[in-house]
This record gives sequence, C-alpha cells and structure tokens, in this order.
Amino acid sequence: MSSPSRKSLLASAGVAVAAITLGLVSWQATAPADEPSGGPAASAAPRRDPAAGLKALARREAADKLAVGSADAPVVLIEYSDFKCGYCGKFARDTEPELIERYVHDGTLRIEWRNFPIFGAESEAAAKAAWAAGQQDRFRQFHEAAYADGAKEKGFGEDRLLELARVAGVPDLERFKKDMAGEQAAAALRKDQEEGYAIGVTSTPSFLVNGQPIAGAQPMGAFTAAITQARTAAGK
Repeated sequence: MSSPSRKSLLASAGVAVAAITLGLVSWQATAPADEPSGGPAASAAPRRDPAAGLKALARREAADKLAVGSADAPVVLIEYSDFKCGYCGKFARDTEPELIERYVHDGTLRIEWRNFPIFGAESEAAAKAAWAAGQQDRFRQFHEAAYADGAKEKGFGEDRLLELARVAGVPDLERFKKDMAGEQAAAALRKDQEEGYAIGVTSTPSFLVNGQPIAGAQPMGAFTAAITQARTAAGK
C-alpha cells in the first residue's frame, strides 16, 4: 500500500480511536448489549462497533516479509511486540507456534507483526535487525532466535544481533548490516510505532484479532475464542 494511502487509513482509524486505550476499547467491545452507558437516548441509539476502525489496520500485503499466512485469510491477528519484552517471548514460545499450526496452516489466520520497541535503544536495534533479516526472508528464523529462552538476557548489541542473524541463517551478513542501519529500516519502524501509538498501545505484547483487542500474553484459550468468533463473524 502506498504511503499516502497508508496515512489516509491511519487518519480515518485514528479519528475514532486515537484517544482510546486498548483496555477501554476491549471493555466497550465486551460490554453487555443490555447495559447502555447513557440514558434513554443512548439506549435507542444503534450500538457502534469499536473494533471497526481497528480492523482496517490489517495491511494484508502479500509481499509483507514480517507476516505469516495468506493475505486473504478471514482472520488477521496483528501483534505489537518488543524483542526485550519477556511476555512477548512467552507468547512467541508457548502460544504462537500452536496458532500457526492450528490456524495459519489451514488458511484461517494471518499473523502480521508490528515492531513496537518500548525498552530503549537495544529494543529499537533489535526491531531494525528483525526487519533487515526479513529482507532476506529470514524474519521468522530471527524472531525465533531472538525470543529463545534466555536470549534477551544476552542483550541486543551489534555483535549479538549479528550472531542472531547467523543463527537465523541470514545469507548475506554485509547486506544485513547495511539494511539494519538504513533509512528503510528506520521508516518501517516509525510506521509501526505511529500505528501503535495512534490506537493507544502502551504495553507489549498487544494484539488485535480482526480489530478486537487482546492485551498481554493471554493463554491459548483467549486467542482460540477470539479467532473462532472472528471467523464466524466473517462467515467462514
């Protein structure tokens, strides 16, 4: 999607949700239909779906090297994560592989990654490194290596990032270093960060499942329920 179109999309979604945190959106989305927050006028008004604008954030770009699953999948899970986040690592190790096995492989689910570093310079460096690995089709392998048990405790300095790239099987390490330090990596990171901040993401991991928020590394059942609901709503 072109940059102007993307900005336009964010602007339209941001109008509805820029001042709303994911927690409030989640509360609104799950509030009982028979308990309106206002008086008689509010009761008579049609219920507005707070997830509608958030659902539009799914990029569905076939060439997205940081996504897994079909661009036409009925359900899109957007993940805002930081490689230095312990709970992000827990999700990556304990939950995401099962989601891929159960839902991505059968065409139900697409997972789109958003770099959302919140723990300082090393977080940002790891985000750019993951993007650079993706340019050589090694994002998933880098993601796995960076989230391996005990990996974040070793830090994400330049030498460590190169080591992770080797583990991930990145074929051209010189290109990797150049891409990691380049403006395209920085621009891609800004794009993801601006999107997250626009919808009120304040912690990692944070997720959207067809626009419905899930905060934190919830157990598998929370994602299964959200995916099932989204698939049913999509008529699949």
